[in-house]
Amino acid sequence: MPRTVTVGFDGSPESRAAADWAAHEARLRALPLKILHVREPVPRDPAPSSDPETRHDRTHRDPAEDAAKRLRTCHPGVEVTTDRVTGDPAGALAEAADGAELLVLGSRGLGGLDGFLVGSVSLYVIAHTARPVVLIRAEEQPTGEHRRTSARGSSAAVPFRPVVVGLDTGETDAALLDFAFDAAARRGAALRVVHGWTEPPGTFLRFHGLELRASLERRQATALADALRPWQRKFPGIDVIAASRCGSAAQVLVNAARDASLAVVGRRIRTSPRGAHIGHVTHAVLHHVAAPVAVVAHD
Repeated sequence: MPRTVTVGFDGSPESRAAADWAAHEARLRALPLKILHVREPVPRDPAPSSDPETRHDRTHRDPAEDAAKRLRTCHPGVEVTTDRVTGDPAGALAEAADGAELLVLGSRGLGGLDGFLVGSVSLYVIAHTARPVVLIRAEEQPTGEHRRTSARGSSAAVPFRPVVVGLDTGETDAALLDFAFDAAARRGAALRVVHGWTEPPGTFLRFHGLELRASLERRQATALADALRPWQRKFPGIDVIAASRCGSAAQVLVNAARDASLAVVGRRIRTSPRGAHIGHVTHAVLHHVAAPVAVVAHD
């Protein structure tokens, strides 16, 4: 079965922003776009309205099809289909993700620290699918991935801002790096790879001095370069900016992604029924990065 870019849609501003971004991504990937509208079961109305116009609206209003018509006009080269299911939104979206190239969901906008307000549905879906999931905030527009410019003309002619990915050199994962390098290649963007590491306790460092600190920095930078070398050979045309920073991995990645067109972060697949199955770094990025965030599950 051919894969699609699938977007969860309920007519809200955040789902409309997600649909716009998903259509743009479908064009980059030369894939069809599926707009999925999940309706929760509602109890039968004990007193149906006698107003024919009201009954017609309840029966015939289809926000997914309205969105599809708009996106077909805005993205004429993208095949757009709709699908409607009734059931629990979290479960239905997680199931839909398994048959998609990637699933796109809307966030509820910006939080107090200029980041996402991630709802329980999004967190559930991220934790229960092995496919990439991208979160889009309500204010995001596809052209927002491009660098700002004073020149007039199509945004397609304006370079993309960098794709940013966080990497743990101790457990380099192919799925995460393949996704990040591929995203940068499709955008013609630079790829910024960041790695956060912690230094030994202060007393140990003070005893051995600055020479040890410099040695640690060199070792971490070398480990990052070694981890990236196979992918740089696979994607030779990408401008890779590798940054190894001493500090919290979550904070290093959040800081690096402030000007990103897309932030990419990994999530280890866990089989235990307990816990959020997301990880503290991914959780921090989801809540504090305003750019679109792609969560890539890996073993």
